[in-house]
Amino acid sequence: MMRRSGPAPQSDGKEQPHVDADVTALLEDSTEELYESAPCGYLSTLMDGTIVKINKTLLDWLGLSREEVVGRKRFSDLLTVGGKLYHETHYAPLLRMQGHIGGIALDMKVADGSRLPVLITSTVKRGAEDRPLLIRTTVFDATDRRSYETELLRARRAAEEARRQADADREQLREALAVLQQSLLPAGLPAVPGVESAAYYHTASPIELGGDFYDLFPLGDERFAFFLGDVCGKGPQAAAVTSLVRYTLRTAALHDSDPETVLSTLNAVLLERYTNGDPRYCTAVFGILEAGGQTVTVRLASGGHPPTLILRADGRAEYLPTPGGLLIGVFPEASFTTVRTALHPGDTLLLYTDGLTEARTGEKDDLYGYDALQSFATDLAPARPRSVIDAFVGLLADFGDGLDDDTALLALGRPPPSDTA
Repeated sequence: MMRRSGPAPQSDGKEQPHVDADVTALLEDSTEELYESAPCGYLSTLMDGTIVKINKTLLDWLGLSREEVVGRKRFSDLLTVGGKLYHETHYAPLLRMQGHIGGIALDMKVADGSRLPVLITSTVKRGAEDRPLLIRTTVFDATDRRSYETELLRARRAAEEARRQADADREQLREALAVLQQSLLPAGLPAVPGVESAAYYHTASPIELGGDFYDLFPLGDERFAFFLGDVCGKGPQAAAVTSLVRYTLRTAALHDSDPETVLSTLNAVLLERYTNGDPRYCTAVFGILEAGGQTVTVRLASGGHPPTLILRADGRAEYLPTPGGLLIGVFPEASFTTVRTALHPGDTLLLYTDGLTEARTGEKDDLYGYDALQSFATDLAPARPRSVIDAFVGLLADFGDGLDDDTALLALGRPPPSDTA
């Protein structure tokens, strides 16, 4: 009778793989051999931690001999100082209470003085009457994992440091931009005889320079010049244009205060300065206040800017038409028209930029628009400049995220009759 070598054929009818004789021999290794040469460390200890069995794998990792360890060392003796402390205060008590504990990261001492990062799992083996007899521990080499964790920690710390530096740089940039933005606006408004004034500037983004501007300054002989406008774009380039515009308007007004002449001068300067294919333009209102007596005369011209609004003492709010004004810095032959009006006691003149009228409202993101602006102003009239500005500041706040552009406001008005004495 012939003996069949190898495993018996399976009943499913499939052809079985051929197993080499050497492979078969390895498959028949003894349990002891598998224990000794396992890819992880094994050791058994008595309940007091005395090592009674340890495999060759763990001995090789630690650079120790079996004679040095078995019966002579406790498990905690194989650990670093920190690992031994953790074992005695946490690991061993938990193991006694639970009977099993696993996946704990510790460091073991190697004979050459180095450390071996490991993950350990221990189980209490019990005998008759559930009496604890032995602790079996499996040790996994965690060198690669520790290296990965170290690298991960280093990368996280580097990212956190980079984020902190970025936050610091952003804050420094924000402060620098705020200082620069303030330099583009008047530090305060001068006192004008018989006229009250108030202004407000809203920056849509704290990390971008706005392009809106305004000013009020004396020309002498009870005459004061004022202007308000909006440069296209944002950021450093817009700031450079804003600085040029403000300087030009101030200088031109001191030379010839006629509103048409001042805006024509600004138009020529922008065209001359930006002739390299990168045009820069703005909208602006420029005016002259002539104070004295019970009436203040206003002469102003506009270059493509939204119409000025007047809140009258009788409760009306009306736009002051400024025909013929073109964007400043676009056309060489731009023409401007001067219009005149008078501010009587109780009247307030309001200049604004299009961030106000182009604010988005409602679910459909409709623009706020000129009709709503006039209606809002009518409900305020009559009102003094400070009250007008405060009311519009509240309106801007109500827009919330719908206000996504810079907005400048400048109000000039005569006190009501009861305050003119």
